[in-house]
Amino acid sequence: MAKTNSSHGRKRVDAVDSRAASVLVRTKDGSAFTRCEECNKDVPVALISMHSCSLEAKIKMNLESQVVEATEVKKQERKKQKSKEPNAKRAKTEKVKKVKDPNIPKRPATAFFLFLEDFRKAFKEANPDSKDVKRVGKEGGEKWRSMSDEEKKPYLDKFAELKIEYEKAMETYKSHDEEEEQEGFDKSDNEAAPAELEE
Repeated sequence: MAKTNSSHGRKRVDAVDSRAASVLVRTKDGSAFTRCEECNKDVPVALISMHSCSLEAKIKMNLESQVVEATEVKKQERKKQKSKEPNAKRAKTEKVKKVKDPNIPKRPATAFFLFLEDFRKAFKEANPDSKDVKRVGKEGGEKWRSMSDEEKKPYLDKFAELKIEYEKAMETYKSHDEEEEQEGFDKSDNEAAPAELEE
């Protein structure tokens, strides 16, 4: 592999296809390993300088790992460039957000959240210095799971009442919304009619 150049007295190293000679092996966490040709062991790329083989073997492993990493980076860039173009086109067509109507009725809180409101009040009275929201939610969830169906009944009944009110409000909202749409169609028809009569 190494030849002496008579004019300069230097060693010349023939180029070897690094992809054929060694390929980086990656573990699940993404760390890269390369194989030492002297001792035939896998060496972490980050620890090549600490490897116990000869300096020549260290230099060769270091160069191979850099070349392989560079080709991997280029491959990843190509993949990203190819996948970005279709996503950009899709994003323009799909990312049309619906404007939420501010007049739409709000859904009722579930039985658990109704219970949690009462539990928070009781918890704050018992622990006035506690500001830990996570603890309140965790203890509230534990208490809810330990409650019997009879203890949950007032919250379930309250939820059923709120759900009925919500459904009624949604019916009136939808009927009102449909009336407005119908009026809008009627107005556009009336505006078009005089133009037709003039012809």
